[in-house]
Amino acid sequence: MTAPRWWHLAAPVVAAVLVGAFQLSYRDTDGWVPPSTWQLAVYLAECLALLLRYRHPVAVAGVTVVFSAALPVIRPHAVIIDVPAIIALYTLARYTGRRTAWTAAAAAAVLLTISSAWWRSEQLLDIRNLLPANYVGIAVAVGDSVRANRAVLRQAQDKAREAERTREEEARRRVRDERVRIARDLHDVVAHHITLVNAQAGVAHHLLDRQPAKAREALAGIKDTSRAALDELRATVGLLRQDDDPPESRRSVPGFAEVGSLVDSFRSAGYDVRLSTRGPARPLSGAADLAAYRIVQEALTNAGKHGSDRRVDVTLTYTGDHLELAVSNAARPGHRGPGTGHGLIGMRERASSAGGTCTAGFREDGRYEVRAVLPLRGETA
Repeated sequence: MTAPRWWHLAAPVVAAVLVGAFQLSYRDTDGWVPPSTWQLAVYLAECLALLLRYRHPVAVAGVTVVFSAALPVIRPHAVIIDVPAIIALYTLARYTGRRTAWTAAAAAAVLLTISSAWWRSEQLLDIRNLLPANYVGIAVAVGDSVRANRAVLRQAQDKAREAERTREEEARRRVRDERVRIARDLHDVVAHHITLVNAQAGVAHHLLDRQPAKAREALAGIKDTSRAALDELRATVGLLRQDDDPPESRRSVPGFAEVGSLVDSFRSAGYDVRLSTRGPARPLSGAADLAAYRIVQEALTNAGKHGSDRRVDVTLTYTGDHLELAVSNAARPGHRGPGTGHGLIGMRERASSAGGTCTAGFREDGRYEVRAVLPLRGETA
């Protein structure tokens, strides 16, 4: 339990009064004698000045040192260690700067040493004349040490608070980034599969009366596509599951190795997707693996939404350290199908987070192309 402020203020003053009363009243040769009125007045003035030591530490230190130096002039003098001066000098060092404290200490040591030598003029070279300088140095050294330790403690506390604040901000940033990533995954999954379902439903509707068998194939494709959509949604949402949830709720998200199945799903929906690979296939880094899959998925989805025909070319080129993938389709400038436009932003963000780049636009031959360059395994994103 912390003592109240008035106790810290008054307790040293009471202690100084008691010690001073003992020193003024006791003589080695005469025993107990009453102190003179001037001795009491000077000493009590020192003690009362201590009540202002927190508000005016420099002034109080000056007053107590001057009064302490004046006491030897009043006979008979018996004060060996002036307690109010010690308390005032300690407070000065505790609550002011180091330069101020040691400047005051030097001045007090000189003044009190001269006063002590005046009192003991018959023993001018006695080593005991340096006693005031010793207690002045000790008081200021202790006060300065306490001030420095408190400063170090405050710095450590400030650093701890700053570290805690930084950790909280980092945690919030990670949560925000994770939400954006999951939202991007959900967008890619839903947009891709709904586009396929829409295309397959159109084929089924068109062939229902004339070619029921092919219409049934399209409806079966809708069933497979919707099941795949549910699986991917479950895998994406499974990232939010807890460790004790069932394993099926934490199915892994798809990777670039499944790009063939992705292309086949578009082909089953009636798209003419032509996949070509240049160079020996090599694995991608962890972040780039999912990014490559999602970029191809989103590019094929956009081709289905905004393209002017059903042909899409997918080209994978493996170079020394990178995979270059290009998805192109026929399109008309200015024509835009349904959508929010977030897909292109998401593709660029995915490529950037994996240490790669992604661009989109019309080529000179009039075809619209999405091109991404992603690092292969072993390169730091």
